[in-house]
Amino acid sequence: MIEKWGIPVTPITGKRKPRTVYVYLPKAAEEDPEARFPVLYMFDGHNVFFDEDATYGKSWGMGDYLDGTETPLIVVGVECDHRPPNARLSEYSPFTFRDEEFGHVTGRGKLFMDWLTGTLKPIIDRRYPTLPEWETTWICGSSMGGLMSLYAVTCYNHIFSRAAALSPSVDLVKGKLVPLIKETDFAPGTVVYMDYGSREMEDQGGGVLRNFMRTANALMEQGVFVTSRIVPNGDHCEACWEEQIPLFMPVLFYDRE
Repeated sequence: MIEKWGIPVTPITGKRKPRTVYVYLPKAAEEDPEARFPVLYMFDGHNVFFDEDATYGKSWGMGDYLDGTETPLIVVGVECDHRPPNARLSEYSPFTFRDEEFGHVTGRGKLFMDWLTGTLKPIIDRRYPTLPEWETTWICGSSMGGLMSLYAVTCYNHIFSRAAALSPSVDLVKGKLVPLIKETDFAPGTVVYMDYGSREMEDQGGGVLRNFMRTANALMEQGVFVTSRIVPNGDHCEACWEEQIPLFMPVLFYDRE
């Protein structure tokens, strides 16, 4: 079951216009009212479940995967700021940067994460049968959402224990994320999955691979358990990210006593 409801994100937009929140509840929640579940927060929530809501007409199909595998997980997706020209980039960047394609982008990622952790998460934990603890609170995204997932598991590591970052836009913020990672005292047991498509990497030039590797290495040097991979013939699109769900989901759930 996927619920949709609206909530304003006024700390960033300054407007009361509601943003859509998508909440997936597993079948087990209906069968056992006492059951509690881990929570995965996802960026670009409009692209997560429904093709008709997705920016380019193709979603991740996350609900189909979760239903088909009977995964015991609550997924919370939040619609991004669609306002032109760069509202999404601004909301999903922890750092201010300048780029030839996008120009000057003011980083408001911290504002968004403060809202997500301080306003949205308490609402989710009140309304739904969550396991709200650190061990069972995770985050995931792609592209700028992938960058934000890495930022979240680093600077909000007291809240998020695990992250999946698909095609993270680390190359747009060269030299800014890695120093943060190196300064962070990560909680033992922090887990990160990160990948990048080989074709999208070729399209964007060799700097992407260098920054991707530097980020993964910095996390590992800080004691984070990292699964890092280059997706063969991987592209920068929802269809490709959907294909990676069976690969990153076991990493998020993996546990060995």
